[in-house]
Amino acid sequence: MFLRQAGLSHLWGVITVLRQVSRSVFVLALVLVTGCSSFTDMTDRLVGNSDPDSQTSSGAVQQALSVPPNVNDRPLPAPSQAAVATAAAAPARPMTAQMAAAQSPAVAPAQPPAAAMPLAPSLSLQTAAVNPAAPSGTVDPNSDTYLIGPGDNLDIFVWQNPQLSVKVPVRPDGKISIPLVQDVAAVGRTPSALAHEVTEKLKAYVKDPNVTVIVASFVGPFSQQIRVIGEAAKPQALPYRSNMTILDVMIEVGGLTRFAAGDRSVVVRRINGRQQTIKARLDSLINDGDVKNNIAMRPGDIVIIPQRYF
Repeated sequence: MFLRQAGLSHLWGVITVLRQVSRSVFVLALVLVTGCSSFTDMTDRLVGNSDPDSQTSSGAVQQALSVPPNVNDRPLPAPSQAAVATAAAAPARPMTAQMAAAQSPAVAPAQPPAAAMPLAPSLSLQTAAVNPAAPSGTVDPNSDTYLIGPGDNLDIFVWQNPQLSVKVPVRPDGKISIPLVQDVAAVGRTPSALAHEVTEKLKAYVKDPNVTVIVASFVGPFSQQIRVIGEAAKPQALPYRSNMTILDVMIEVGGLTRFAAGDRSVVVRRINGRQQTIKARLDSLINDGDVKNNIAMRPGDIVIIPQRYF
């Protein structure tokens, strides 16, 4: 019985001690919680997250402490008095020509007066100088520039003057006539050279005339025609065209007759005042398709197709 009472007394003492310890722990926890809350409020006030009013009041402080988006917008520190005194005492640096040019305002260079500047010749004058008027037969036969010949039909177009725009043929004497202008030499001249001369003649009647000469149908001067004689289906003179070959010529004249000796044909050509004879195997070209005999033609060539012996 005595032992039971002693054990209960000991147990009650332990419970009492535990109660005191639990109270102390509770008090300590309460103090810590209160202190943390106070510390949190203090930090919120410093940061500006406590409430809207505090955020509004601390907005100016945050804006002042924030870094501007552009670093160049930061105010520069004022120079010290020692730096100002040193800069004033330093000797002035001489200004170079490059520095003077950079500081001086840009001034456009003076332009010479319009009258002093040379004027470029007009297009028509340049064309006339490059392609001067020349009689038939004096132009390089190897040139691809077309020269007007007798029998050509020309369209004379005068800008904004329909009554002066006409279609005229080149007469056998090599001249043409249009309204207000009579007897203008056309044979052996390029269309641009003829247009320039007609323009000069019309200036006496029309203010600033603009003339264009178009060759509607062409024959060309005799010196630049290709003549086909002998045993051709249609012997004739053909106007030379750029990159023309003897096969093109044979197509124009309708081919060979049944009595033609095509492989004994020749092309007579004059080069630098000397006559040259070139063999043309027309039978091999037309009947056998041997294109290596397709000779390139030149203005003034004469194609001679002989007859068979039997």
